[in-house]
Amino acid sequence: MGDADTQYNLGLKYLRGKGVPRDPNEAVNRFRLAAEQGHAEAQYRLGLYYAVGQGVPEDPGEAVKWLRLAAKQGHAEAQCRLGWTYKHGYGVPEDLSEAAKWFGRAAEREGAEQGVYSAQRELGLIYNDGEDLPDDPREAAKWYRRTAVQGHAYAQWHLGLMYKNGNGVPEDPSEAAEWYRRAAEQGHTDAQWFLGSMYENGEGVPEDPSEATKWYRRAAEKGHAEAQCLLGWMYQVGNGVPEDPSKAAKWYRRAAEQGHAEAQCHLGMMYESGSSVPENPGEAVKW
Repeated sequence: MGDADTQYNLGLKYLRGKGVPRDPNEAVNRFRLAAEQGHAEAQYRLGLYYAVGQGVPEDPGEAVKWLRLAAKQGHAEAQCRLGWTYKHGYGVPEDLSEAAKWFGRAAEREGAEQGVYSAQRELGLIYNDGEDLPDDPREAAKWYRRTAVQGHAYAQWHLGLMYKNGNGVPEDPSEAAEWYRRAAEQGHTDAQWFLGSMYENGEGVPEDPSEATKWYRRAAEKGHAEAQCLLGWMYQVGNGVPEDPSKAAKWYRRAAEQGHAEAQCHLGMMYESGSSVPENPGEAVKW
């Protein structure tokens, strides 16, 4: 049968077609042989294959079985994936307490493995939402921070929200703005919108309409409806940009077409008054 490492490495060769003909089914067979000998990475791979039906029929029960074996050996990604199965009731009864247990084991691991990051993020969500577990904002902030300092935009944005609202941490607009900025610079559109709003209102940062417009525009160009509406307003009143009703109408329309009620109202009033768009009572009523 060969030792576990040999079988696992053969599985990789068959999977990638290196030195042998590419054969995903034979790769799965080799991973199984390694997994049955206790090889954690092979157990994790086999669990994933059963979860997605790759090389084997999809089987949630088998997926959980192999993920659990790998997780019990300390495999961080398997621990995170096992937490996911309990969170979503995949192959096991839904159980957020059990999910939090496995996410917690992965999250405590040192290193930058994807499983560690994902587990930390999931713990932040679980403790922030308080669904089926006690709402614990401090615990949520702890896990968001661990993920945020690794450079993950989603967690940076959430940590900014917590500082903005004083949820789990002392209220601190300056700290909120700093975390929004880190996420915004990575292209997180909600963070760009929030950071723009803070510059517009001078909250946690010096009031700066030009900087506000810059961040609204970045989010708006990616389709963020709230930012599109706010950018339209900045053009309508000439705040941070030269007043330009036609550009205001353009951004209101983009937001309105996504169902943004305030933008629809602004656009309707522009059609009613004939401001930068032809006066059109029918379009005014439509919006």
